[in-house]
Amino acid sequence: MTAGQGARGMESRTPDSVAGAEDLIERSAKAFIAAIPQQPEDDGYFGPASITWRLAADLSAPVAGLRGLLMQALHPLAMAGVDQHSGWRRDPAGRLAATSAYLATLTFGDRATADRAAAQVRRIHDHVRGTDPVTGRPYAAGDPALLLWVHVTFVDSGLAAARAFGTPPSNAEADAYIRETRIYAELLGVPRDIIPADQRGLAEYVRSVVPELMNTPAAEEAAGYLLDPPNMDPAVADLWQELRDAVLAVLPDWALDRYGYRPPPPLTAERRDEIRGALGMFDAVLLGEPGVLEARQRITLRQRDVH
Repeated sequence: MTAGQGARGMESRTPDSVAGAEDLIERSAKAFIAAIPQQPEDDGYFGPASITWRLAADLSAPVAGLRGLLMQALHPLAMAGVDQHSGWRRDPAGRLAATSAYLATLTFGDRATADRAAAQVRRIHDHVRGTDPVTGRPYAAGDPALLLWVHVTFVDSGLAAARAFGTPPSNAEADAYIRETRIYAELLGVPRDIIPADQRGLAEYVRSVVPELMNTPAAEEAAGYLLDPPNMDPAVADLWQELRDAVLAVLPDWALDRYGYRPPPPLTAERRDEIRGALGMFDAVLLGEPGVLEARQRITLRQRDVH
């Protein structure tokens, strides 16, 4: 893809038969509902008072999720594993919904449920091995180095999105979030001593990995779906355009460069407010899905119990 192309330039790579954002929203909603416990045995690894819960419920969370996935896709070995061992092309909505459900389970579920979910992912990772066709390098999904990259992209994106479009965490809260969420990586087998524990460590780690990153054909195709799901209703398409603009606004410069995106215009206060409004409308669409409001209320009631 040339530097002059944007996300629309990749849309033709996505088959017309692939479901659009409506299906993604519906299936993600169902996955979220299933992940929020009715009667948890305990408060899990974070708890209602944690910064992790706050950022997970922030309006900016969809921006964080897409940003993290776009960053992950640029790691050729991580992307090769997804490309060769999952059905994401046949069912990208299902793949994204499963990822959302897993993260929600680890965030809001009790410890036993989170442990079972992580154990299942570890078992799947045991069989995900191969050779990246672009670099010729071998990969294994259970490699702590790859797992760490996936982890850090989500954590870094949660902070970046909240600072731009949500309720910005203070520096102390950002460091607390990074420390809290180390358990995500630990549950998948990443040694605690290599997981960044503060903002400085997070930034240094990302800088150390950037030279390895590239826009492989699989990464470009994945980005095309994430930023421009096909077959969307016009009203949803307008909201997704705003979501896409938000993601590109907070994507690191090195990621924009590798994907060949033009740098977006500076984020003015007016444009920030417009995007926040669109994120509110997008959240209303999610709340309109059956059962989502009740699941959100279960979270809110647990948070009220600690205040």
